Amino acid sequence: MGAMKPVPPNQQQALVDRLMKACGGAYTPAQRRKYFLSGPQWAAAYQGQALFHAPTRSPVGFEEVIRRYAEIGIGYWSTHDTDVIPTEALGKDQQWEIVARIKKTLADHGVQCSMVTTETFYHAVWAASPAAEAPEVRAYAAFRLANTVRIGHELGAQFVVYWPGSLGYYTQGAVEETQTLRWYADGINAACEADIEAARQKGRPTLKHCLEAKPFEPQAEILLPTSDAMLAFIHSGLLRHPEMVGLNPEYLHELMWGAAPRAALARVLLAGKLWHFDINDGYRLKHDVDIGIGLVNPLDWLNVLVLLRTHGYNGPFNLDYKPPRTTSNYGVFAVSFPTAVDRFITLWEMAGEVAADPVIQEATEALKAGGGATDTTDAEAITAANRELLTLHELIAHRIFQILVGAHRGRVYSV
Repeated sequence: MGAMKPVPPNQQQALVDRLMKACGGAYTPAQRRKYFLSGPQWAAAYQGQALFHAPTRSPVGFEEVIRRYAEIGIGYWSTHDTDVIPTEALGKDQQWEIVARIKKTLADHGVQCSMVTTETFYHAVWAASPAAEAPEVRAYAAFRLANTVRIGHELGAQFVVYWPGSLGYYTQGAVEETQTLRWYADGINAACEADIEAARQKGRPTLKHCLEAKPFEPQAEILLPTSDAMLAFIHSGLLRHPEMVGLNPEYLHELMWGAAPRAALARVLLAGKLWHFDINDGYRLKHDVDIGIGLVNPLDWLNVLVLLRTHGYNGPFNLDYKPPRTTSNYGVFAVSFPTAVDRFITLWEMAGEVAADPVIQEATEALKAGGGATDTTDAEAITAANRELLTLHELIAHRIFQILVGAHRGRVYSV
């Protein structure tokens, strides 16, 4: 087969569209809207920049992002405050003019704002974190957090998220950890109290305040690096309204430090604090690559969604990922987001199939029934009674793989 002829730039979008159509298996925008999927402003507007990388895409404003999400069938939108409002305009008339434009754009396209969050990591003011020693930095942090709450209420959001990635240090001894955590709690307390007041004025429920952990970056050592650390912080006695504060785990943030995301989510579920979930993919013990769901760990993702389906999780799935630097502006909306949504839907529906599968159900029930040893003080008898049953663990794993690749429906490959 000879090499393809060069594809002129004016024919490349048509090629992408034709090959996307050839992939098949796409859901309609109406089908996609049935799921609580939220598209972040920052994900679609990400220009491909990174510590060692220049941007590869041009800027995209909220009007285009919201319009394109609506066309794809993503029914919810989320944002940082400074994704859409210049830092110097926060809390001023210009902020509310922008918020009014956002509200109109959302209404025009039938999209809802599900979540707002505060940028407390990028601006130079956060060099020593939002819980820095200087009281004026902490006062500014409290202002920013409370201001985001007010923006959230104006936009009709249900959730507000906090990622304290800059809460930590580069050099040992630079901060006193217990005091820093107390100061950080002061900021969350200010946000919750502002929320109570704003909700009263608006006649709305208070927001769900969700902490998001990340083990690495940007600080060398982070004070709240995991979801488990976040749970301990919530119940430390430092928060005046712990009932208002839950978690927004991120799949890759749990994977990054070598953990099992499903196990982390199980612990948060048991605590009753799984309120919001950022979905993406990536690799263990690597940096925050934010690849689209299912492109690295589809089997693990299927198991994660089995857990969430069987425990009745009904919160948002926030598409917190970075379209690759190799993807064009056009490709972000023609390929990145529609395929990410479609992989999620397929895996979610597969998870329902796993939960209802008769082979898995029978194997699971047999394991729970046990082998019937009567003397529960005799280790050897108990071992012998269950020895063959324990083989079902591997059988269950194989069955889940079959469902993932369609082998349970007779799909085989010739050899």
